[in-house]
Amino acid sequence: MRGPGYLDIAHLGHVELLTSDFEGSRWFFTELLAFREVAEVDGSVFLHAWDDYERYTIKLTKSEKSGVGRLGLRAASQEALERRVAAIEASGRGIGWKDGEQGVGRSYAFTDPDGHPIEIYYDSEWFVPPVGEEPALKNQADRFPGRGVNVRRLDHVNYLGKDVEENGKFVNEVLGGEATEQIQLDDGTISAQWFHFTNKSYDLVYSGDQTGSTGRLHHIAFATDTREDILKAADIFLENGIHIESGPHKHAIQQTFFLYVYEPGGNRIEFANAGARVLLAPDWKTITWTEAERAKGQAWGMKTISSFHTHGTPPVDE
Repeated sequence: MRGPGYLDIAHLGHVELLTSDFEGSRWFFTELLAFREVAEVDGSVFLHAWDDYERYTIKLTKSEKSGVGRLGLRAASQEALERRVAAIEASGRGIGWKDGEQGVGRSYAFTDPDGHPIEIYYDSEWFVPPVGEEPALKNQADRFPGRGVNVRRLDHVNYLGKDVEENGKFVNEVLGGEATEQIQLDDGTISAQWFHFTNKSYDLVYSGDQTGSTGRLHHIAFATDTREDILKAADIFLENGIHIESGPHKHAIQQTFFLYVYEPGGNRIEFANAGARVLLAPDWKTITWTEAERAKGQAWGMKTISSFHTHGTPPVDE
């Protein structure tokens, strides 16, 4: 079911990734993924994926423990921003207005029920490539880097949540997201939900945190153009000593072709070829997967690796 304010959020704009291995993570994003550095400020570096129209995609921040910082959501208009801020304030989860950074305008900060920091904004500076490095095709943001994995843009963020249903209710009723797919356990508990804000199949995911912790990250995902890009990425990571956790393979849920790795700071990163699947139905009905159906594994039968249910950042002591 679409929540009030459906389409008020245009897309995920950027995300802050906290890393306990700052230089290792920086090397991973710039050398292996071909992100462009656009700024470095106070222990953070701002990185741009080549076809992201906004100034930056990732804020990489030095931290004692790895994990996720603030997620930025771009509103569809100034009026949409004001409507969502009013709904957030009414929910009691608002923090207040703040100045944006690196081209992002005035932003409203809040948290979801799990405590993940989020901000919503509308005003945004578009990326401008350095003089002499403009793309040959003027309808893309930057020139194609032609090296490494060449990820095109941020695709989605998957949070770990202590209570998936409570977080999902917030995304639906306050942010306007619609649950496109979900997993329901035999006892009736919803253990994971996938939400979208427009006709893209999903943007934000909540998975149950089996440690009972709050505010943790399962993974962030980047979009590639083709499945072949993901196969090439697996070879690149193999050659560079990056831990490949799972894949390449095809998910049953959402049908994304995927590869999961751990970047040097320990955060899980997914590479997904998800752009071909859009949901055009104005009356989409949430697809519910049972515990027995999920036990069958992924689309082609590969079982879900056990660390997929246990690893998250920041790490939790035993």
